[in-house]
Amino acid sequence: MIPDRPHASTTPVAPALSVLVAVDPVLRDAAAASLTLAAPGVVVVRHDLLPDDGALRRVAVDATGVVEDETVALEHACVSCSVREDAVPTLARLADDGRWAHLVLALPVTAEPLPVARALAAQTGAGGALERLRLAATVGVVDLDALEADLLGDDLVDERGLALTDDDQRPVGEALAAQLEQVDVVVTTGDAPTGGGLADRLRAVDSHRVDGLHDLDPVALAARAHAPAAAERRAHPLAARGGRRRAKDPRDRSWSLLLRSDRPFHPERLLAHVEDLGTGPVRSRGVFHVPNRPDSACLWDGAGGALCVADLGTWDEVAAGHRPVTRILVVGAGGPRDAREVHDRILDAFGEALATGDEVADGGLRWLGRDDVLAPWLGSRSA
Repeated sequence: MIPDRPHASTTPVAPALSVLVAVDPVLRDAAAASLTLAAPGVVVVRHDLLPDDGALRRVAVDATGVVEDETVALEHACVSCSVREDAVPTLARLADDGRWAHLVLALPVTAEPLPVARALAAQTGAGGALERLRLAATVGVVDLDALEADLLGDDLVDERGLALTDDDQRPVGEALAAQLEQVDVVVTTGDAPTGGGLADRLRAVDSHRVDGLHDLDPVALAARAHAPAAAERRAHPLAARGGRRRAKDPRDRSWSLLLRSDRPFHPERLLAHVEDLGTGPVRSRGVFHVPNRPDSACLWDGAGGALCVADLGTWDEVAAGHRPVTRILVVGAGGPRDAREVHDRILDAFGEALATGDEVADGGLRWLGRDDVLAPWLGSRSA
C-alpha cells in the first residue's frame, strides 16, 4: 500500500490529478482499469497515438465504462506538446463536471512523465486552467519479469511500434529508465528478483514502491501531493544514487557501480575508452567535465547500448554551488563473475579516461589552440 495516507478530515479536498506512465500498453491499461474499478470516483483519460492518421486518440473511462472516445488531429510534430494541449482542456472540462474525485491522465506508452507533470503543475496553480485540481502523483508501472530485458536490452521503441514520432529511435531502456527515475510511485507486477533489484537501484530515493496492482489504492494515491521541485531534482543527472531500499534477495543479480572523481575526463582518452565506459547492457547516468571546457557541466546518459553526451550549460546554471565533478552511476545485472569482469572493465576505462593531476595543473591552458575532439557531441566551445 502507498504510505503516508492522511487521517480523515471534514475539510473539503480538491479533486486529485495523477499521471500514469508505462512502456507496455497492456500494463498501462491494466493499471488504468484497476484504478477505475477500485473506486467509483476515478476517471482515466488515456491518450494513444495513431501515427498513420497523424492523430491522437483520447479515451476517458470510469467504473461505468467509456465516458468519451474522440480522435484529435496532431497540430505539430511535438507529441508531448499535443498531448498537453489536448489534456488540459479535457481535464478542466471533466473537473467542471463534478462527477469524479480523482482524474488520472494516462500518457502514450514510453512517454516521460516530467514534461507533462511540469505543464500540469503550472496549470493547477492559482489562475491556471486546472486550478480547481490538485496534482497528486506521477505513477510508473513496470513488469519486473520483463524489466531486465527491457532496461538492458537493445530493442528500440520503433521496433516495438511504440515510437512517439516518425524519427523516435530511443532504446526501450532509455524510456523505461526515465520513467523509473522520475515518478513519485513505482507500481510493480511480476516477481523476478533481479527486476526488483534493478527497479530499486533506479527509482528515486524519495519515491514509493507498490508491489502488485491489487495494492494500488486510488484513495491513498489521491491523498498524495506531487512536489514539482523534487521531481526536477530526480531528473537531474546528479540525482543518480544507486541506493538499495530493501533487503537484498539472494537471487537478485542486479548491481550498481558509482564512478566519481574531482578530475575531468581527458577529451582524447575519453573518446578512446567511451565504448568500455558507456555501451553494452548497462544503464549509466551522471555528469562529467573536460579541461578544455572548464565552465561546462556535461551530461552522460546511456541505456540500451546507446550513449548520449551533451553540454548542459555552466556549472552555476546547472548545479549552483556545486564544484565540477565527474560522477556516473552505472547499473547492470549479472552473476558475480560476470559482474566482476564488467566492473573491472569499466573501472579500468574510467581510470584511463581521467586527466592526470599534471594535465589539469595549468587550468586547461595546454588545450588552448588544440582541436576540440568532443565538439561533434558537445557543440562548439564558442557557442
